[in-house]
Amino acid sequence: MAPAFPDDKTAKGPGIDADQRKDQADKDGKFRRQASSFRNIISADHDKFKPEKGRYVVYVVATCPWAHRALLMRKLKGLEEFIDVVWLHWALGDKGWYFKEEDNSPAKDPYYGYTLLREFYFKADPGYDKRFTVPMLWDRKYQTIVNNESSEIIRNFNTAFNHLLPPEKAAIDVYPEELRPEIDDVNEWVYDKVNNGVYKTGFATTQEAYDENVYPLFESLERLERLLSDGREYVMGSKLTEVDIRLYPTIVRFDAAYFTLFRCNIKMIRYGFPHLHRWLLHLYYDFPDIFKATTFLEQLKRGYASTRVGITPAGPVPLIMDREAAS
Repeated sequence: MAPAFPDDKTAKGPGIDADQRKDQADKDGKFRRQASSFRNIISADHDKFKPEKGRYVVYVVATCPWAHRALLMRKLKGLEEFIDVVWLHWALGDKGWYFKEEDNSPAKDPYYGYTLLREFYFKADPGYDKRFTVPMLWDRKYQTIVNNESSEIIRNFNTAFNHLLPPEKAAIDVYPEELRPEIDDVNEWVYDKVNNGVYKTGFATTQEAYDENVYPLFESLERLERLLSDGREYVMGSKLTEVDIRLYPTIVRFDAAYFTLFRCNIKMIRYGFPHLHRWLLHLYYDFPDIFKATTFLEQLKRGYASTRVGITPAGPVPLIMDREAAS
């Protein structure tokens, strides 16, 4: 992103479908994330994309942590009447994300009858030649993509519909003005070393590239552990912020997928980071309608495995610990 949205990173070579593919590293063995292409926002001041009920759809996949961010913000802000959700299948096919009647996914898109995510990208831009990624925020009125950058989507969801929401939902602000400098600072290193760090580790195709990323990843997890060691509820203190929304999808996937399938295996969250683990369980169990309800651990484990080795690991058991066992 940057500076406002530090997730905006440049990658070499268009045409790779999504983050789970094994062939995403460049020739030097390093994974570099491609910048998102659609960067509009929903706003009452926008000449095109106005906040309205029943107009927008966010397309998501249970496997994807970036899509998970959008789901969390939609639930947190109570945007169900404004933003519909359509699930694609949790596995990545040869032509990218697709629909299949299994688990959350319908057999085809309910609005257009499409069977592939890429069809939306070509509808929005027939000459599109980059990755076909989720989350993808779609406008049914103009039949085009509003935005496919998760950091911008969640920040947009934070405020865009406030004037149409009940007061208690409008008052929720995960990017409060007084904390913005601190939030931006934490977001920057957490994105680079943790959110994207698991991918840079997992997609590395040389020992050098792997070593360059796995150790900074775990140093950053230790840094988060130290922040939470004073007993605070959330990463920034006593208030749930954008930092928690962006971090949770990575940490909840860590033991179930990244530890084994992405070789992020120095420590597990549940055994190696007690304060970070307490924070994870707090969000998962104390906000079940938001965090637990949007987390599909068995699906995401199968999703990552299907494009890494083709065999789903048996563990860990359980995929997420209950509070009593963890205490």
